[in-house]
Amino acid sequence: MTPANPPEVRRRRRPTAWNATAVVAGALAVLTASCEREERSFRVSTPSADATKSVRVTDLVPGPAGPPPTTPNGYEENAYALAQGQTLYNAYNCNGCHAQGGGHIGPPLIDDQWRYGSRPEQVYATLVQGRPNGMPAFGGKVPDQQLWALVAYVRSMSGLVPLDAAPGRLDHMQGAPPPHSIPTTRPVNSRSQIIPTPG
Repeated sequence: MTPANPPEVRRRRRPTAWNATAVVAGALAVLTASCEREERSFRVSTPSADATKSVRVTDLVPGPAGPPPTTPNGYEENAYALAQGQTLYNAYNCNGCHAQGGGHIGPPLIDDQWRYGSRPEQVYATLVQGRPNGMPAFGGKVPDQQLWALVAYVRSMSGLVPLDAAPGRLDHMQGAPPPHSIPTTRPVNSRSQIIPTPG
């Protein structure tokens, strides 16, 4: 008579159950470590204004040209901050001169070359100091957090920020779908009148 569970069979079952548990635990560890999500923080540290006090507006300098110093703007990688910049852009009536970035009285903001520079510190200096012929100076009148949010949004208009953080168009700017993509509804036919539908 043989026992129902000989020792050899029991030994084989335990490692199998242990292996299955280890495989599941390992798979969970790999999935947890490989998940990368956008960090959604509503507070972004404001870049130092000291770095923008000596901002060169142009790249024309005597002597050999070196790489321009840049001020990192964390607002450009934060979708919430960009959306706040878009709200501020409309609230401060930047549309009045820049017309949704296409330019009107003021220069366009969707171009690839800007008169006073497109780096974050240059745009910040333009907002703080103003520019001749119409651009008012907002330094001391608008908080730095709002200025940097405006800088990030203005740069997003010409595609200078990561696309995954850039805001979309405002709802009132969305156009109607193309005419050929609108589903046509067929009129209800009645016995008294048959209405032909365009083909």
